[in-house]
Amino acid sequence: MFWLIRAKRWAKHPPSTKRIIFVFGIVAACVVLYLIERAGLLPEWMQLEGRGGMRF
Repeated sequence: MFWLIRAKRWAKHPPSTKRIIFVFGIVAACVVLYLIERAGLLPEWMQLEGRGGMRF
């Protein structure tokens, strides 16, 4: 039900063009980083050291 109120608010006062471009830019940067990581092209300093789970 809350999403209907939010949708009404967005319809009356849509976000600015700058904000939309900003959000899509962040999403695009995340997608590019994900694709580079999946391709194995990340430099060694950006890699995690351990892939195992936590041990107690």
